[in-house]
Amino acid sequence: MRVATIASHLLVAASMLALAGSASAAEIKVFISGGFSAAYDTLVPQFEHATGHKVVTERGPSMGETPQAIPNRLARGESADVVILVGYALDNLIKKDLVVANSRADLAWSPIAMAVKAGAPKPDISTVDAFRRALLAAKSIAYSDSASGEYLSTTLFRRIGVYDEIKDKAHKIPAEPVAKVVARGEAEIGFQPVSELRPFKGADIVGPIPDELQIVNVFAAGVARSAKQPEAGKALIAFLVSPAAKPAIEASGMLFADEKK
Repeated sequence: MRVATIASHLLVAASMLALAGSASAAEIKVFISGGFSAAYDTLVPQFEHATGHKVVTERGPSMGETPQAIPNRLARGESADVVILVGYALDNLIKKDLVVANSRADLAWSPIAMAVKAGAPKPDISTVDAFRRALLAAKSIAYSDSASGEYLSTTLFRRIGVYDEIKDKAHKIPAEPVAKVVARGEAEIGFQPVSELRPFKGADIVGPIPDELQIVNVFAAGVARSAKQPEAGKALIAFLVSPAAKPAIEASGMLFADEKK
């Protein structure tokens, strides 16, 4: 996208946030999972510049048993203004009254992809049969402890009939990007949404898993019930769904939520 177009989008977003910027600057605490992080890290400085607010970011998975998992942090009484995580995990937080229901906003969509160590041969995963052969041939497999890993380990591996053959070499990676594990050579292949794999140079993305097996995760944001700065939190979410956010979202390998059909 040309610089002039990006600048115009930023001006639109700044106009949208004028009311928020006219108020005294706030410190906004955000809990965010890995899936939206690459785009978020680009967009937060733009938001801070447009509004004068300061964003404090704390990271953890969308689900799982680790203490860092966002639902676990909220459940034990930790406060946040905004939470950003996979959509159905956010819906669960809304059901538990930990996130304000009418604050929910879809941000972006990301398919599950496979990665190998940088420079390693890339297996063929273009069809379901080829993907199945790649799983069986791999010496070790890594998947996340968040939404994509939950789907792979509980549904997909069983669906294509490889669960029993690979269960002893397939491992859940708690509270760490799968791409880092693959880059260190601790797993031959790894799976996570493409937006979570892309930032790490030590791993090469093979490509998305076959369409017939794919689930495209939505990443969404909401205002936490415990928010100390709910209005500033709403302004941040408004910025993340504005046209100004689209270039960063697409550069991270995700699809801007308004364009997902």
